[in-house]
Amino acid sequence: MSNLWLNPDEIEFGVDTALNVTVDENGDDIPGDQVVRNTIEEGVLADSVGIDTFNVAEHYRAGFMDSAGAVVLAAIGARTERIQLGTAVTVLSTQDPVRVFSQFSTVDAISNGRAQITLGRGSLTDSFPLFGLDLADYEELFDEKLDLFMKLVHDQPVTWSGKFRSPLNEQFVYPPLSTGHLPTWIGVGGSPQSVIRAARYGLPVVFAIIGGDPMRYASLIELHKRALEQFGQSPQPVGMHAHGFIAETDQEAADTQIPFSMKLWGSDDRRPAPSRAWFDNEITAGAQFIGSAETVAAKIAKYVRGLGLGRFQLVYSVGATPHEKKMETLERYGRDVIPLVREMLRADVGALPARSN
Repeated sequence: MSNLWLNPDEIEFGVDTALNVTVDENGDDIPGDQVVRNTIEEGVLADSVGIDTFNVAEHYRAGFMDSAGAVVLAAIGARTERIQLGTAVTVLSTQDPVRVFSQFSTVDAISNGRAQITLGRGSLTDSFPLFGLDLADYEELFDEKLDLFMKLVHDQPVTWSGKFRSPLNEQFVYPPLSTGHLPTWIGVGGSPQSVIRAARYGLPVVFAIIGGDPMRYASLIELHKRALEQFGQSPQPVGMHAHGFIAETDQEAADTQIPFSMKLWGSDDRRPAPSRAWFDNEITAGAQFIGSAETVAAKIAKYVRGLGLGRFQLVYSVGATPHEKKMETLERYGRDVIPLVREMLRADVGALPARSN
């Protein structure tokens, strides 16, 4: 029996980017402003090749140009027709929910109703001192700001009060959402508390899985399902975000991407630098989706089936991989991988009518 949560043609396949500073043909870093422009071109290409969602992360450190994701998404929205525009994730803990809502309702207006958002506490803490916030308030900040944000999405005019910002009294925030709704997900690294929090608000979750066997998240997915039931909420999909790269052959993909991934991960003082052998093992049995279109498609299909995913997000932009290589990955993902995955999943459940875009 299939474990699919949705019709295979309704499962969303997206891409995520942190706007990493990339290198040119000589191996030299390109300017940050060019990274932003290149990312807009990547978003436009993603739309044209049939990718469902384009999501921008949020960092405040050297090497990442993604500190103003809503601006990048608005630029992409003005040049595209169908792709959903979201985040991976928005660090709500250190932002004002009113400002976040107004930014994304504006993206929604520009894109004619295609904005969405993934909210999270953030795995990095650079934004806390930058915005004058205390890490001791890490949990409480997110709880309060999520509560206000959800009221802004669903219950305007808003009357609300809390600890960390001024109260609101019968307040409207503009522009209004064109559809009356902003699809909102919660990004989760692996915390049961985050899963339960999402369920309390009736929200879907997307797990950031960058190492190890993704099947170990099955218990958290079951927890999300049970918690939704206990809170009296309707069923919600679960997504997965994972690193990857697609080339003509498995060997080419590994040889091209792994050196950039190793350098990026080696610059992170939270963990030891991984070896080439670690990446090779992750490609075979873990959460690195690096290979040919056929290899990556088969691996995605495996975890969509095994975890009952409603969304898969490929982090196509890992480290300093050149813009041209990222464009090639987007082409292969949209034109080859996604159709292959849908075909594999459709075979599990029998012929189903294809989705119309």
